Amino acid sequence: MIFVVDTNVAIVANGRGIHADIDCQSDCVQKLKSLVTQKIVAIDDRYLILKEYREYMNPPGEPGVGDMFFKHVFNNLSQCDRVRMVTITPSADERRSFEELPENTFDPSDRKFLAVAVVAKATVLNATDNDWNEHPDLMSELGVKVEQLCPQHIHHER
Repeated sequence: MIFVVDTNVAIVANGRGIHADIDCQSDCVQKLKSLVTQKIVAIDDRYLILKEYREYMNPPGEPGVGDMFFKHVFNNLSQCDRVRMVTITPSADERRSFEELPENTFDPSDRKFLAVAVVAKATVLNATDNDWNEHPDLMSELGVKVEQLCPQHIHHER
């Protein structure tokens, strides 16, 4: 399976998700450990996701599991059996952000993850971001599945 990992998963795994409980942190840690040994992580060839990871994680891979995940992705950029790099095309249309997406009201900062999921036919991993639950019609239209690692922290606002 191929996964797109929202940054909040690694943040929570590192113990920095201020509103995530210990069960959520444990689930994120286990999922990231599983990803680096058995699954494929998808990112964009413009390195937008990698740049966001770098803002929140340590490149040497320590001290947390989120940092280890970031190092794994960075070190395996050329290994397509570990990291799948896909092309996403920026759009001048602010209601889309990327050509791969229709007009939407999704959080602009998360659209890169969504566009990568569409192109890679990947499942999105989320821990604490409500955005992924607030747009079920868009997810359905795009054929994007979201795995909620911490459903206890997702608030339904529809």
